[in-house]
Amino acid sequence: MKIIIHGGFFSESTTNAAVKEAKQASLKQIVALAYTFLQTNTALDTVIYATSLLENDPLFNAGTGSQIQSDGKIRLSAALMDGQTNKFAGLINISDIQNPIVLCKDLLATNDRVLSGPEALNYARLKNVPYYNPEIPQRKVEYDEKLAAKKGLGTVGCVALDAQGNLAAATSTGGKGFEIPGRVSDSATVAGNYANKHAAVSCTGVGEDIVSEALACKIVTRVTDGFTLEEAAQKSFTELEQIDGFAGIIGISAGGEIYHCHSHPYMVWAAQTPQELTCFL
Repeated sequence: MKIIIHGGFFSESTTNAAVKEAKQASLKQIVALAYTFLQTNTALDTVIYATSLLENDPLFNAGTGSQIQSDGKIRLSAALMDGQTNKFAGLINISDIQNPIVLCKDLLATNDRVLSGPEALNYARLKNVPYYNPEIPQRKVEYDEKLAAKKGLGTVGCVALDAQGNLAAATSTGGKGFEIPGRVSDSATVAGNYANKHAAVSCTGVGEDIVSEALACKIVTRVTDGFTLEEAAQKSFTELEQIDGFAGIIGISAGGEIYHCHSHPYMVWAAQTPQELTCFL
């Protein structure tokens, strides 16, 4: 059993020691809680659990603490994929809820598994998901100063391998900040979140670059075709460089290979295996 989580890219982590320490502590705590959860639960339920904890932490740009778009609204996107069934569910630009990743689990059991905008919110209310405002004072200050887009590229995600060898991936984001309303990120697409029986990957970075390269799906497909996870990621990132792309990924293969890589040195992540807990920021 193995698990890896990420908290996106954060430029302030390079200069703010207090923020750095807080994020390190949070990632370590969340990955440890999720690994304990994984002992008695499936990979699918574990990635939902871990990602919901990340959504609830205002240090990260997903759920509570999400970035504000240029019209003053927060819109959330998230995706979930079960490697065992190859089913994908996603929410795009949903507002006024706390944990989009939890609602993705409900969508996974339906025939219409990706919803967007007001219709996604209508579905949430039909499922008795209560109103929740994810805005925090820091994000409002950033928005008012029109600096949100310069504060960092934030997404959260989790990939897990359970005791039965099943893989799952979950990704959630509050966007890049001050974007055009309605902009769609990679997080609720197979470019940013993908899993099958061979590997699972969650991405963070510039959504447009990740979509252009179909990054998560491409890496998992290469593992399916015989690459190691590291080989698949490195080849895909070489291709990403050709378009001057910006991204980071976490992944696990069915054989237990756990890997992360990024095109910027400040992606934040933590991993837990039976042998050790590792955290980087």
